[in-house]
Amino acid sequence: MTKTTQMRREIAEIPDAAARLLDASGGALTAAGKHLRDLSPRFLTTVARGSSDHAASFLKYAVELSAGVPVASLGPSIASIYGAKLRLRGSACISVSQSGKSPDIVAMAEGARDGGALTIGLTNTAGSPLAATSDHAIDIMAGAETSVAATKSFVNSALAGLLLLAHWTDDEELLAALHRLPAHFQDAIDCDWMEIGAALSGETSLFILGRGPSTAIAAEAALKFKETCSMHAEAYSAAEVMHGPLALVGPGFPVLALAARDASEASIAAAADTLAGKGAAAFITSRLSKQAAMLPHAATGHPLTDPLALIVSFYAFVEAFAVRLGLNPDQPPNLRKVTETL
Repeated sequence: MTKTTQMRREIAEIPDAAARLLDASGGALTAAGKHLRDLSPRFLTTVARGSSDHAASFLKYAVELSAGVPVASLGPSIASIYGAKLRLRGSACISVSQSGKSPDIVAMAEGARDGGALTIGLTNTAGSPLAATSDHAIDIMAGAETSVAATKSFVNSALAGLLLLAHWTDDEELLAALHRLPAHFQDAIDCDWMEIGAALSGETSLFILGRGPSTAIAAEAALKFKETCSMHAEAYSAAEVMHGPLALVGPGFPVLALAARDASEASIAAAADTLAGKGAAAFITSRLSKQAAMLPHAATGHPLTDPLALIVSFYAFVEAFAVRLGLNPDQPPNLRKVTETL
């Protein structure tokens, strides 16, 4: 009998973790959203690393598409290593960290506050140094996560960001879609993507494509593939892959195209078809493709929530694929759960 991994258990907890955040963090997120509305920032910045940075990148697209406010990522070393001072008055800075204690993330959040920014911290650890230095500390309420590969904490970080956006912009349609997500996440877990596994046999690399918000999801998926399966994966925009990376695509080269039901879906499908036409083993989460193999997907009814259901389906696949390879996704070589960088 195969032992259930901790990663699989934590993936199974995603719907409940999301529901917990939706039920319990409304007050803090409403207050932070009102502060943003009153401030009316001309720009936002984000501070994060690893999976948390992918959540921040996802939020960047969501904010720019919905609020019309540009978002820039700050390199944490700007403060922690170089000691540079940034002029951020009139802006807001969102820091994302599961542990909330990585010295460089905390230093950059402090630097943003000292530079005049309204600071908002999304963390899974209440009372952490990041929470203490933030004007608004948001507990993402993912619960304890022990598998090295972050899953439910990534989803709840992105969900918290979308909730913040919905309260900031008074977007009732988005808020309603977010409250429907727990059920969609359960459907996403049940989507079987193991068809991709056969295409990966004998291969050493995988392209994962997205566009717009799903570009950030592709980056998260590529990281999780490397962490759990000890194979190389690279995330690209479905537009960028048509430049230099196209030279690597030959017969049987595996490609996963993560298409949400948004304005980019047709362009991602066209890219997948182009790659399939060059012999790639292409898979896509869309019905618009004519040549790539369609994967089952949980449509959520909103363009900003669709990508989160896609990463949940990918998590379920990559854990099962790692186990099939005889690997332990809970303890990847050379990695540990919390990395504290200076």
